Amino acid sequence: MKRLSLFVVALALVVAGCSKSSTGPSTPTKPTFTAALSAANEVPPIAGPEAGGRGDATITIDQTAATVTFVVNINGLPAGTPINIAHIHEAAAGTNGSVRVATTLSAGQVTVGSAGTASFTSVATGVDAALMQAIINNPAGFYFNAHSALNPGGVVRGQLVKVS
Repeated sequence: MKRLSLFVVALALVVAGCSKSSTGPSTPTKPTFTAALSAANEVPPIAGPEAGGRGDATITIDQTAATVTFVVNINGLPAGTPINIAHIHEAAAGTNGSVRVATTLSAGQVTVGSAGTASFTSVATGVDAALMQAIINNPAGFYFNAHSALNPGGVVRGQLVKVS
């Protein structure tokens, strides 16, 4: 009888352990961020023909694949404006910082069309795991910046905001 009691107790513990479900928060495997781009966010703000530049960037981090995907839409710029480079910088709003994740965009690859718009998608590969985690932990400490020929220091910029 004593063995049966021990068996029942052990079985109850196993069942109790198996029935518990994890309800704690989980980190998405591909966190996504947005950036509201504006020429007014540049430091200093853009003046002249490209001052109306604006747009949005959606940035998805895939920690498993060590990639960062960029989907960028820019508008309000003069037709023919070349978007030469674009990337994520590390710095708070109102300050300039170092490039941390570059898109694969090259000079002359994207040009603003007759409607004043340009779009591109780019995937950065081999991105450092610690850097990806730093962006996930503090997106407001990073900004996306696109650069034009007229404004090589940046033409539209926006701080990262986590959306999922």
